[in-house]
Amino acid sequence: MIVLGSTNVDLVVQVDHRPVGGETILGSDLVTTPGGKGANQAVAAARIGGERFVGCVGGDTGGRLLRDSLSDAGVDLTGLQTVDAATGSAVILVTPDGENSIVVSPGANARLSPDRVAKVSSWWDDADALVLQLETPMDTVRAAARSARERDIRLVLNAAPATSLPTELLEMADPVVVNETETEAAAALGVAGADQEPASPAQTVERLLDLGPRSVVLTLGAEGAVCATRGSAVAAVPAREVQAVDTTGAGDGFVGALAVRLAAGDDLELTR
Repeated sequence: MIVLGSTNVDLVVQVDHRPVGGETILGSDLVTTPGGKGANQAVAAARIGGERFVGCVGGDTGGRLLRDSLSDAGVDLTGLQTVDAATGSAVILVTPDGENSIVVSPGANARLSPDRVAKVSSWWDDADALVLQLETPMDTVRAAARSARERDIRLVLNAAPATSLPTELLEMADPVVVNETETEAAAALGVAGADQEPASPAQTVERLLDLGPRSVVLTLGAEGAVCATRGSAVAAVPAREVQAVDTTGAGDGFVGALAVRLAAGDDLELTR
């Protein structure tokens, strides 16, 4: 299994509430941790069986932090390339309920080009699944997805951060994973969903399936997820009840673990 995506240094501040426009508030001491949707998913996958990652970091302290973190988790770093740019970063505000707001500065992630991905093209020969997100250039995401399709590699597409998706990309996804609470589902629906009435989670899954993916997983935070494969009924999957401390990376952990199960041959409905 291959995860291709972003690496970020997360700059985390605990706050009492999210500031409104023009407001300045005091937060906690700054905590610096390794992150990025791609790196988070690669670590989650490595802990239960996945191992390979493709991405870019800078030749700075942030890049070294991320290399060490991924290596410690058992991720194969052959595809992690150092480029002439600052390592990506994310400013994260966390409120007492564990919810977060995030602003990402792409940095080195923007240098992950199709040519750089081609440097590890031999990996595609024996891969059983490819995991993609949207914190790297869309041209690279599309090129990687096409390579997966040509080799009959299953594509797990995490449509985050929220953006309108090309039809071609949606049609290659199996599944597309979107988060209802982060408006990813609405963005993925794009113009096709703009003039429709608010939908239930099950209706949103059905609308997404109408756009072409073979399967869809819609995550609902504390409410769990709903999923469906084309031609099957929508299934609701409740979440295990836990005390939320910080939800940063929770969705990434979910995607990494889901991809490992699917790469092992499990049906989407059986990964529950």
